[in-house]
Amino acid sequence: MLQFLKYVLATIIGLFLFMFLGFLVLMGIAAAASDDTVTIDEGSVLEIKLTKPVVERSPKSPFADLGLGDVLGETGIGLDEIKASIRKAKTDDNIKGIFLNLDLLQAGMASVEEMRNALLDFKKSKKFVVAYSELSTEKAFYLASVADRFYLNPSGTIEFNGLSTEVMFFKGTLEKLDIKPYIFKVGEYKSAVEPFIRENMSEASKEQTRSFLNSINNYMLQNLAKSVKKDFATLKNISDSMLVHNAEDAKRLGLVTHLGYFDEATAYMKAKAGVKKDKELKMVNLGTYKKVADTKKEEGSSSNRIAVIYATGEITGGKGDEGSIGSESMSEAIRKARLDKKVKAVVIRINSPGGSSLASDVIWREVMLTKKVKPVIASMSDVAASGGYYIAMAADTIVAHPNSITGSIGVFGMMANLEDFLKNKLGITTDRVKTGHFSDIPTITRPMTEYEKRHIQLEVERIYEDFTSKAAKARNMSHAQLKEIASGRVWSGIEAKERGLVDVLGGMEEAIAIAAKKAKLKEGDYRLRTLPAQKSFFESFFSDAETQMRMHSLQQELGDMLPYYLQLQKVQQMQGVQARMPFELEIY
Repeated sequence: MLQFLKYVLATIIGLFLFMFLGFLVLMGIAAAASDDTVTIDEGSVLEIKLTKPVVERSPKSPFADLGLGDVLGETGIGLDEIKASIRKAKTDDNIKGIFLNLDLLQAGMASVEEMRNALLDFKKSKKFVVAYSELSTEKAFYLASVADRFYLNPSGTIEFNGLSTEVMFFKGTLEKLDIKPYIFKVGEYKSAVEPFIRENMSEASKEQTRSFLNSINNYMLQNLAKSVKKDFATLKNISDSMLVHNAEDAKRLGLVTHLGYFDEATAYMKAKAGVKKDKELKMVNLGTYKKVADTKKEEGSSSNRIAVIYATGEITGGKGDEGSIGSESMSEAIRKARLDKKVKAVVIRINSPGGSSLASDVIWREVMLTKKVKPVIASMSDVAASGGYYIAMAADTIVAHPNSITGSIGVFGMMANLEDFLKNKLGITTDRVKTGHFSDIPTITRPMTEYEKRHIQLEVERIYEDFTSKAAKARNMSHAQLKEIASGRVWSGIEAKERGLVDVLGGMEEAIAIAAKKAKLKEGDYRLRTLPAQKSFFESFFSDAETQMRMHSLQQELGDMLPYYLQLQKVQQMQGVQARMPFELEIY
């Protein structure tokens, strides 16, 4: 009887889940089919609350509009959506100001810069910007510093002690597992392989990291100095000496304008927006505001277009996915822009640490073919390094933020001998039969011979020579000059421009303006076309739902350890010679 009841209960639960998922699908279909725009009331305030990681493009999902994004494991707020909302709010008579509700801002330095610049442009409208934070990270403080009033919770604080990054090393782990790595690389600074063969950073790796971190930090401090009306030296001393320990310190040192609670920030905005004290302030979130029609936006001529091609994530062979750059799908997008007669210029927006050197070269070829028939501009976001730079170097003009991470012109290959691991840890042995002396290459179940290692090293060196010769030609340098700033070294955008690897310092808007000028298009005489096309609702639901829910579960289970798990997964997926960043760079 008990077993019967178990089956009945399981059936009921199954039916309930089926009905619930069916309901979600129907709601998603309704949202996807609806093109209705919404209107907002006069005296409203646009609230920018960045509780999820900032990504290049806003995820295309009707579930997010239904408020079910978190349930289905969706993460990410599109930088494109944030900037578009700020631009629209600037000329929207119903929007009286912007409220930055900030704490743990998850975004790259260049992404923060673009949001900050958009807010500075918004302030030209004479509308207010108010920020509120309870625990402000360095990046959140940098963004909030543009506000007319910055309210810091009296019990909160600001993290203002400089930038840092750290690397996790696995040499000891591999030794305990009896795994012997084989490393093949070119470039003194190409330190992507160091986590597998060292217990700490090499001097070369520390040198380059220290250099670009200081470049980014100094640039940030220079801009902060203008916002908080202090000189650079004073701010640097506050940061280096970590003089801010609590909210009182932040106020005393002039880093925030006010110590106050959420209701106090709201009361100020009510007065600015002309809302009575006993009435509720109407705040509009980004998800709602994107549905508001932009009546003052000039669409431009439908016959002229600038294609904006997003290249985001690891560079791999094949089609890739929403979080990676597949050589096949990216090449198709570039070809589509090249063959479209309405497209007069192309902007490739790159946010990538690199990846497969072969896939990078395939994409590079399509860029080269396209620049023969129309202007191609590269716009570097947070990272456009190694394989990311490989794609960019073919462009007519390279635009990077001062705090973009780029360069890393170098390649590496990596293999491992798992023979002892399999035998000593798992009790597994192998044997083989082959028709030729080298028929079992590559293999991970026996040691490599010196001849085999030399063969792979020569191939890595050949690819490096190809990479650097193409880069030298693209940047109008001699091969020897290019090699002096290559060797796998990573640079900030400022450092890269000083060395001729970048042409212009700026963001997406500057890149689009350059593209329009080169195509001889006047402002308002073109529209933007974004590629690759994002998946439809049905494609996203049926192909990505399982992956999204799995990632959501992993996030809940692993928490802060999730990035390390994903990094190990990426190592497993690496095939062939790699042109990628030294390590998974996260600036804190």
